[in-house]
Amino acid sequence: MSEMRHISSRENPQFKALRALADDPRGHGRALVDGIHLVATCFACGIEIRQLLVSESGQKNDEIAALLQSVAGIERMTLRDSLFRELSGVSTPTGIAAVIDIPMAPADGPTGDAVLLDAVQDAGNVGAILRTAAAAGVGNVLLGPGCAGAWTSRVLRGGQGAHFSLAIREQVDLAAAMAASPATSVATVARGGTNLYELDLRGPILWLVGNEGAGLSAELVAAANIRATIPLAASTESLNVAAATAVCLFEAKRQRAVA
Repeated sequence: MSEMRHISSRENPQFKALRALADDPRGHGRALVDGIHLVATCFACGIEIRQLLVSESGQKNDEIAALLQSVAGIERMTLRDSLFRELSGVSTPTGIAAVIDIPMAPADGPTGDAVLLDAVQDAGNVGAILRTAAAAGVGNVLLGPGCAGAWTSRVLRGGQGAHFSLAIREQVDLAAAMAASPATSVATVARGGTNLYELDLRGPILWLVGNEGAGLSAELVAAANIRATIPLAASTESLNVAAATAVCLFEAKRQRAVA
C-alpha cells in the first residue's frame, strides 16, 4: 500500500485545489466520486482513479480498509474529518472518495434510445433519471443548457454508479440532436398529449423531459414527433420529473418484452 499524505488545514494548496474541483468538476475535467459504493464501482468498471481521499475516521472503517488493501499504485491522501465533510457535501460521509477524469462525451449523436433533459435543475432528479435510464437499458442521456451538472457530487450520488454505463453528453442543443436522429421523438407533457399507454413504443425513442416547474420548452414540444401524457388520478396535477421518466422508460421496456 502506498504511503498516505495528510491534510489538516483548509489553507493547504492541495485541499484548495480539491475544493475547486468539487465546486466545478466540468471546468476541471475531473470529478469527485464520494462513498464506498461509488469508489468500488469505479474499480469494478475499470475507471482510472487519479487519487484516493480518506478521512481520519474512514481509516478505521473495515470496508474502506479492505478496499484500500485491494488496490495499489494510486496516490492516497488522508484528510481531517471536517475537511473531508466539506469536500463531500454530506454531514456523515462514509470516509472515502476518489478523483477521476470525466469521460469524454461521444462526438456523434446517440443511436437507439436516449433521454433528453431540458433544464432539469435539481441534482437529485438528474441523478435519479440517470439511474433509471441505466436500469431500463437506455444507454444515452443528453443534457441541455440549464441542467444540473452531470458530474457534480450530488448527481453522482443520485446516479449510484449509472454514470459508468451511460454515454452522457452535456450542454447539448437538444433541437439539433432531435433533427439529426432517425428515432421517434416523444415530448412528455403534463396534459394534452396522447395517453402514454396507447402509444407504440417498440422502436427507438428520444424521450424529452422538461424542467421541474416549467416543463419542456415550447420549441422542443413543437419539434417532437409525438406528445405523450401519463394518465393520472383526477386530483393529481403532475408527477415528479424523475418518476415520470421512469414510467415512460419502463412502459417502453414492457412493450418490447411482450412484442
